[in-house]
Formats: sequence, C-alpha cells, structure tokens
Amino acid sequence: MTRHERPVRSGTPLDHFRDVVRDAMKHFKSEHDSEAHQESCCLLPPSGHAPRGILPQTINPAEETVPGIEHPGSTGVIYCTDRAIANGFSYADSHSWSNLGQGAPEVGDIPDAPERPTTVAMPTDSLEYAPTTGVKALRQAVAKLYNETYRVGKQSQYTYENVCIVPGGRSGLSRVAAVVADVYCSYHVPDYTAYDQVLSAFKRLVPIPTALVPEEKYKLNIEQTKKDIKTQGLAVIVASNPRNPTGQAIMGDDLKSLVALSREKTTLLLDEFYSWYIYPEEGEEYGKSLSSAAYIEDVNEDSVIIVDGLTKNWRLPGWRVCWVLGPKNLVTALSQSGSFLDGGANHPLQLAAIPLLEAGRVKQEKIALQKHFKAKRDHVLKRLEAMGLRVDIPPTSTFYIWLNLEHLPAPLDNGLTFFEELLKEKTIVVPGIFFEINPSHRRDLFSSPCHHFVRLSFGPPLKDLDMGLDAMERVLKKVKYEGMRHFGHSCTFACLAICELGI
Repeated sequence: MTRHERPVRSGTPLDHFRDVVRDAMKHFKSEHDSEAHQESCCLLPPSGHAPRGILPQTINPAEETVPGIEHPGSTGVIYCTDRAIANGFSYADSHSWSNLGQGAPEVGDIPDAPERPTTVAMPTDSLEYAPTTGVKALRQAVAKLYNETYRVGKQSQYTYENVCIVPGGRSGLSRVAAVVADVYCSYHVPDYTAYDQVLSAFKRLVPIPTALVPEEKYKLNIEQTKKDIKTQGLAVIVASNPRNPTGQAIMGDDLKSLVALSREKTTLLLDEFYSWYIYPEEGEEYGKSLSSAAYIEDVNEDSVIIVDGLTKNWRLPGWRVCWVLGPKNLVTALSQSGSFLDGGANHPLQLAAIPLLEAGRVKQEKIALQKHFKAKRDHVLKRLEAMGLRVDIPPTSTFYIWLNLEHLPAPLDNGLTFFEELLKEKTIVVPGIFFEINPSHRRDLFSSPCHHFVRLSFGPPLKDLDMGLDAMERVLKKVKYEGMRHFGHSCTFACLAICELGI
C-alpha cells in the first residue's frame, strides 16, 4: 500500500479503525520517532492497566522502577503545563507565554482593591507547629465572616469549632476523602480535574458519575438527584459551586433544595472556591457572593461540608491557606486525618491571614474583583465572537470559559489537537477531556462530548489574555488561508489510540 492509498475496509468499524491506526504508524521509522512518544510520554501501559478512552497518559510506566511504588498521575492542568515546558515554557519567564490554562487569578494590583500584602510578621511563637485544625484566632475569623455574610438572623451560628484550616484546597478535599467511609459517592462531569485523583486515591469510597449536559446549561437536576439518593444509596455528593470548568452556578432555590438533601442522610461536599466570582447583570448590585452556608438550618446537624480559602477570592494562591467548614464532629475527624496527611497549614501565614478577613476589607475586595473580572470576561467573549468562536453558554461565575470547538474542521475540533497547535504559538489552554472525571479509569471515554471542548481561563492579566487570543486568531487564519494540511500530521492521536485500545 502506498502512502496515499486508503486501507481496504474490512470487518467491523473497530477493525477498520485499527487498520487506519496501524497504517498511520507505518510512516514512522519506529515508535521512538513519534512526537507523541517523545513529548507526550504516551507509552504503552502495563497489561491490565490500560485506561479507557482517548486521553493523554499522565503516568509514564518507564518511571515505575521503585518496588511497591505507583505514580498516581498528575491532574490535567499539570499535564498541560508539563507539555508547555517541553515546548519552551518557563515559570521564570512565564509572561512571554499566554497561560489561558491557568487555574489561578492574577495576583497583582487591580483597580479599587485593597493593597496587596507585601510582608509577613514572624513572631517567635509562630515558628512552632500550628495545631492540625489551625490557629484558633483564624478559625474564629472564618466563622465570624460566614456568620456576618450568610447567617445574619439565624439561630444556629458557626464557631471556631466548625472550622478546620488546611494547607490548600486539595489538602482539604484529601482530608475529607480520607474520612469518608465505604459508601457510594456521587460526582458530576464535567468538573474540577483534581477530583479524579482524589476519588481514585481513596479506595474506600465508590464513585458514581452524573452527567451534566449543555441542553440544561450544565444544571444539576435536583429531583433526579433525590431519586438517585434513594435508588442508588448515595451517601456523599461532591461538587464545585460555582462550577469549574463551565462557569455556571447553583443558586437561589436550587441551592436551597440541594442543601436540604443534607437533612436526608446524605453529606454534601461543596467546593466553593469561586464564591466571589459572581457577575451581576445590568442593574444588579456588585459585592454579593454565593455559599450554601446561607441555607443551612443547623450548622452541626446539616451534613454540609464547605471548602474555600484565600486561593481564589483573595487572589493569594501561593499562601496555601484554606479552610473546611462543617459540623463540629467533622472537624475532629479532619484533625485526625490531617495529622498524618499534611500536618497543618503554615503558621505565620495563618496569622497574616486574620486581618484579611475583616468585613470592610472583604466587601471592598469583592466589589473590585467582580468589576475587574467581569470586564475581562466580556472582553474575551467579544474577541472570541469576532473570531467566529461563539460561546454557547457564557459563564455567569468563575473565571473560566467552556469553549465548544465542534464547528471547527477536523482535527482542530478536538480539544487535544487545539491545545497542541496553540503550544506552537506559546499559548496554553486545557483540553476538555481532562474534566471528564473518570476515577481509576472505570469508564470508556471514547465518545465523551468533552473531547470537543477546551477550558479558557480569564484569570491572567489582560495583556496575557490578548496575547493568547492573538495566538488563537493566528491558528484560525492559518486554517482559513492554508487549509488543514498543516494540522494533524504528528500522529499524536494514532499513538494515543494504540495506547488506549491496546492494539
């Protein structure tokens, strides 16, 4: 068969697909010549460990050389950063690239916001270990902030005993997962990439997926969830709210109904890290925020667990100071799991965080953040529309845009290809398939709708956003004027297919 002949179709569609893949691979001298092998670390997995569905491998089996040690795999965002580093990206010169895959907000000054913290005091006592539940004064400040913001006039109030300080959101999620018993745990797709690793690493819980669909604007169907609790015996529900990556949020009566489920022997674990990133419509007031804490009846009886912190809302991701809020009996369990998982958060930074939670400062921070990020959101949406990349469901919260590529010509309609092409233009996005949470690779993702999406972040400064949007414009112009002959010839997907299908 010559290079340009099509393979003769034989047998089933899967047989035909194997023929196409094998034929494509013949054009490399060896597997080691392929870009996918050299740059994506997409190596053949050991027998019995082949993940299902087309997904770049975040584990390199060649590194599995230490007896008894198995790499858990990195999150999708880390994989994307690693691929960018392989293409020249450097943290030392990060602003020469546009990181639209960034899962963090810009950390510098923004208009009308309070001054950024620039120094941290270190009294002698702060050089000691902090308690695994955190410094009491910070725990009191967190409880006070939630009471003043969401629980005014309610009889049941949070105290420091309802708060556990943790070194980052993932640490908080891990502490909670470590104390979840042998139960069915519901999660949603698409959702935050780190849930994949958390739900895989802690083997006692059994993850059960629920698909959120664009036809319903990725809205959680509360009535169906009630049925699932009864018919499937769901004991824990995990969700981000506001939602990463879709930029939507459960609010008002829907959130109230969701919280009510916690009074029916079901625990809600809600990741509320984007609770300030709420964008008011015309005529609405700035400075409002979102939390399930507003709908809890009894803080010690309603089984609602809230994870939040300084990372996103205060724009301090490097501090790694966060908290878990919930019933007192949960906090005592988290103290125990924290004693062997992470040992607790940084002591001096916990002390430095206390004045940042003062009500007046928080109000100023919220308003400045919402105005600034809403302006960036609108700017990005306008530029995307001018490129012909219309966003089907614009974000009402977070700083993410869930961009559908289906109308682009193949293979650029695939998030992984789009990601790789933008790396050549010094721009990073996150392929949508990474948000198809699939703990322990139990499900086949071959037909996942997330393949046709990418997540864009408008977290970075406006200059960086425009740099990335310019790069996207160049790729699309290349398609328009030169056609598709420059795309899809690296054989990355052929190698991926072989890895995934084991052929």
